[in-house]
Amino acid sequence: MKCLSQLFLPSHLRSFLRSCAHQSSLSAGKQLHAVILTASLPASHNSFLPNALLHLYSSCGVVSYARHLFFQIPSSHKDLADWTSFLNCLSKHKNDPCEAYWLFNELRRRGILVDDVVLLSMLGLCARVGNLEMGTQLHGCVMKMGFKYSLKACNAIMNMYVKCGLLSKVRGVFSEMKEQNVVSWSILLEGVVKLEGPDKARELFDKMPERNEVAWTLMIAGYVGSGLIKEGCLLLNEMVLQSGLRLNHVSLCSILSASAQSGDVAFGRLVHVLALKEVGLDIMVGTALVDMYAKCGRINVAVRVFEYLPRRNVVTWNAMLGGLAMHGKGKAVLHMFSKMFEEANPDDLTFIAVLSACSHAGLVDQGWEYFHNLEPVYGITPKIDHYACMVDLLGRAGRLEEAERLIHNMPMPPNEVVLGSLLGSCSLHGKLQIGERILHDLVQMDPQNTEYHILLSNIYASSGNRKQANSLRDALYRRGIRKVPGMSSIHIGCRVHQFTAGDKSHPRTPEIYHTLDDMIIRLKLAGYVPHTASQISAGADGGYSGDEEEKEQALLSHSEKLAFCFGLISTSPGTSLYIFKNLRMCHDCHSAIKIASDVYQREITVRDRNRFHYFKQGSCSCSDYW
Repeated sequence: MKCLSQLFLPSHLRSFLRSCAHQSSLSAGKQLHAVILTASLPASHNSFLPNALLHLYSSCGVVSYARHLFFQIPSSHKDLADWTSFLNCLSKHKNDPCEAYWLFNELRRRGILVDDVVLLSMLGLCARVGNLEMGTQLHGCVMKMGFKYSLKACNAIMNMYVKCGLLSKVRGVFSEMKEQNVVSWSILLEGVVKLEGPDKARELFDKMPERNEVAWTLMIAGYVGSGLIKEGCLLLNEMVLQSGLRLNHVSLCSILSASAQSGDVAFGRLVHVLALKEVGLDIMVGTALVDMYAKCGRINVAVRVFEYLPRRNVVTWNAMLGGLAMHGKGKAVLHMFSKMFEEANPDDLTFIAVLSACSHAGLVDQGWEYFHNLEPVYGITPKIDHYACMVDLLGRAGRLEEAERLIHNMPMPPNEVVLGSLLGSCSLHGKLQIGERILHDLVQMDPQNTEYHILLSNIYASSGNRKQANSLRDALYRRGIRKVPGMSSIHIGCRVHQFTAGDKSHPRTPEIYHTLDDMIIRLKLAGYVPHTASQISAGADGGYSGDEEEKEQALLSHSEKLAFCFGLISTSPGTSLYIFKNLRMCHDCHSAIKIASDVYQREITVRDRNRFHYFKQGSCSCSDYW
């Protein structure tokens, strides 16, 4: 070892470590670190080797090592580059932004003059987590520190405001810029697509002086995500065949994500073909394909793509396990999870998929076992999302008191997801007293969220307390709070057709309602009984009434039923139908479509906000457990 210490001078090692940091070569850097430790090489602060190691671990995203080194180095031996390196590490590789905010404020408190690199890093963090308050402060810093006309800084500010949903601020920054490049235009386009829709975005897109792959991808994904498949296809064709631009990995994944969001598998298949032609099936595109097919209801295709991939990482496995969980295939998830260790180590997202699968399949004992083993066996500290899965698991199984005890024993305060899950289970099992307690806490968190009030009013109605149910909903109406409307979509041809409850805006409305009337007659003959117990109809004054005929009529024109009837008149007999709903599927629609799958001999897949229901020959894949 003495020979090593004579061969390697600190200056040589610093050079090697800088090279490892520049190339993000963590393995080689760790070996050099081991040489420093085992060969008793001079690692004092004056050698600045700790600083070089700090840059190595920061650039490679190893937060724990970087943090240890940063606080070990005296302030007198840290310069702006050290602060910036660690700050970049925190902003890019740590989910909790608080430490990065603290470090930035500490940097300014000490009077250390920050540069544009630090500001860009912090603006990127605010964009990622949607922190408007901190982002606005950083905007002020940019102005005060003379970076007002920095193209990169202005683009970063615009991106932050886009992610925070403030298009007016984006336009303001854009208009004040001395010059704009294609990145500036693309950021503005992203904001318009997200916040004003594809029609307005197309006007801007056509005005752009220069359009790169990012701009084309944003526009195509905007069309597809909004259900304008024909327009998306035309623009994709123009991009590839006329503009001479090629789809790269990022473009393909963005468009596949939009296909998954809209549920349009036909467009997703087209992109699949282009992916094979342009880049092949690498991990990134392969994972996006697995996710797309799973979210479009083609879980068997997703499995085939997954099995065909030559290489898979933890993200790929999570997409596959999450897809299977959404489809209620709990046992398949647990079987596949046991094979995962041959290729990748599970992370916290893996166990969210596993616990969710146990929840949807009613595998309570298995779920408890995985949850208890998270830290001692897998080295993963349970996060609030894992607790939310367990509350959901126990609640679905009717063990609400146990779920409530788990919430009280959590090491962190519950959030809306945890409490909302328990309230949903209270509605499912008619637990009024627990529901009232939970609603009180939820209202403190989000007074404007109607879903919680509607769930509790359903519990009141189901328990026979119509007066209290009506009172709760009337109170919402008087406060100007409206229930989020249920919306169901179905893909026919190159169009997405959307329906809300009682919708009569579709061009084929007379045919749809004629088919609906005929369907209800046939369903009732087959044993269907409208589930009006929790239904509360809107009265003429905008309040809510309890008239049985009104309640039944409201149930019969729910959006899922309208979408299904449109599918019946738009496709040939025996064609499988895929319906996508923005909210949880109600009991009545579940019962009606289950019977309809047998009456009409159709296979019907419904994706609601939580999971998939696959109806065939009068039964559902969820076995009425959801």
